[in-house]
Amino acid sequence: GEDVKPFTPEKTKEIVMSLQQPAVFCNMVGDWPALHWNVKYLSAVLEGKKIQFRLGLKTVDLVPQFETSCSYVEATLEEFLAWSCGQPSCLSGPFSCYNYSKYWAYADYKYIARIFEDKPEIFQDVRWSDFGFPGRSGKESTLWIGSEGANTPCHLDSYGCNLVLQVQGRKRWHLFPPGDTSFLYPTRIPYEESSIFSKVNIANPDLKRFPEFRNSTAHVVTLSPGQVLLVPRHWWHYVESIDPVTVSINSWIELDADHEARVEEAITRMLVCAIKSAENPGDGDLWLNPTEVEATSHEINLEYLNKAVSAYLECQETSVPGQAYSSSTGAKQRTNASFKRKRREGGCEPESCTLLTQECDFPTPKAEELQKIPFGPHLIQVLPQSHKTNVMGAVAVESGGGDLLHENEEHFGKSHCKRKRLLMSNDCETAAHQMDSDCSPCTSQTTLSTNDLLDCLVNPRVISLVAQLLLERMRV
Repeated sequence: GEDVKPFTPEKTKEIVMSLQQPAVFCNMVGDWPALHWNVKYLSAVLEGKKIQFRLGLKTVDLVPQFETSCSYVEATLEEFLAWSCGQPSCLSGPFSCYNYSKYWAYADYKYIARIFEDKPEIFQDVRWSDFGFPGRSGKESTLWIGSEGANTPCHLDSYGCNLVLQVQGRKRWHLFPPGDTSFLYPTRIPYEESSIFSKVNIANPDLKRFPEFRNSTAHVVTLSPGQVLLVPRHWWHYVESIDPVTVSINSWIELDADHEARVEEAITRMLVCAIKSAENPGDGDLWLNPTEVEATSHEINLEYLNKAVSAYLECQETSVPGQAYSSSTGAKQRTNASFKRKRREGGCEPESCTLLTQECDFPTPKAEELQKIPFGPHLIQVLPQSHKTNVMGAVAVESGGGDLLHENEEHFGKSHCKRKRLLMSNDCETAAHQMDSDCSPCTSQTTLSTNDLLDCLVNPRVISLVAQLLLERMRV
């Protein structure tokens, strides 16, 4: 029957928790009401409510277009839709300074629980229970709405694995395995909790400055409406909208390894804030992503670190030695889901962001106990891209779940003291200046800067070692 899904929730969860490579689920969400969440529908539901859009240039530079070099406007979805369709009404609206042929717009990382707080019944349109996570709905998910060319710089998420439902339009994902981290030149400037960015512009890599990028292996997929992408833990990803309007919904699935990751994030925050706060605040270095609320104090960061360490040690005491676990479901799982980049939501002090210790009661099956992953028309591997194709060659998954098709398309394309200027500006002159200036942490120079030192101090390998030493000290 039409309602019969290819995998049971239990089997789907087993796949999600065990699969260490990206894959696309097909024919799993045909009965989800969320599939009707196109921009026109969401515009009617929001009834004129304004949301923030990030705007970037469609021109492809050698430098990634980080959020610190973008402009921001507040607009309704109706205004966004009119602009993306080239309607004359947008000439006097919030997008009037931004020619659609030159700019893209992205309402990214919108918490569904916050956007629709006055319409909680809509949360049930998203049914992650079909993937083996009962109780998880739109309330634990985020919404992404973009125009053609809208993109997220290449990064990895510190916490969890990621399930992404494509609702409207198509998005192209370039994914790189955790083992490619050194080839992607990781950086924590601009700083954003739980995001480690790549210095490489995946759409136009500067191979002179970043020669090791040649050794990376991209897994490329074009995600179509009705498909769900699994992004495994610590896989790098660069994402771009390739249709005039796109809508996606995602949810991060907590893992037991997140406890150690939160310790690492706490160490990173402490170092970055301490060192960058010592600089002259007027030097124009846009080091804090606009989506971060503020550079928190040393005392707050220390308290955050202690809570993260305590949560890690407490979970270790309740774990069965030698087994890996996923996080629990229910209220504690949902609370931890909201902690993902919680500081981006605003006003998050340690007392209101207590790191709950998860009950590690859902063991991930051991490798020898796992059945062969059922790849086929309903679960499609995102294969490595052939090195013979060009840098931005793509691999597409057809909506019906057919074989992977190879394409050779070339279609591609935060500072505290400056935050007010960055976040809201409809001044075309200011916007143009922001967009054209190079706010990259990678500008060439003859002397070492604070950012050069930070790149080394908060390199993921260094932070991982510091976290291990710190946890060993606490165990003694």
